[in-house]
Amino acid sequence: MIGTLRRRARLGQAMPFVLTWDDEMVGMLTVNGITWGSARWASLGYWVAKSHAGRSITPTAVALVADHLLTTVGLHRIEIAIRPENAASLRVVEKLGFVEIGVARRFLHIAGDWRDHRVFQVLAEDVPGGLLKRLEPPS
Repeated sequence: MIGTLRRRARLGQAMPFVLTWDDEMVGMLTVNGITWGSARWASLGYWVAKSHAGRSITPTAVALVADHLLTTVGLHRIEIAIRPENAASLRVVEKLGFVEIGVARRFLHIAGDWRDHRVFQVLAEDVPGGLLKRLEPPS
């Protein structure tokens, strides 16, 4: 897996990130399907260890990476696909204000079967101040 991610990163097709807490790897976030031309979009996938869930690690990582993609990298659209029963991941996109655009039927083959996913997006013009700002408490 690491070799494949490194190769795809060198080709500009992916960006893998490790999520850490107190110098310990506790998760991963991967930018996949980076597409240029008239589309300029990518998808994000992520996981965090159950032992570290609920600490805002994932929403912070998603916000930081999405902000990087929409500003520095110059993408226009970020997409996240989530299984309907994954309440924790659904809370991440809710916190960050991603907009649901539909259901992708039988989207990924997981645990021996094709699974539906809810699909969410954010556009660069939707977050001129960045996604990370949405996590900051009001002053």
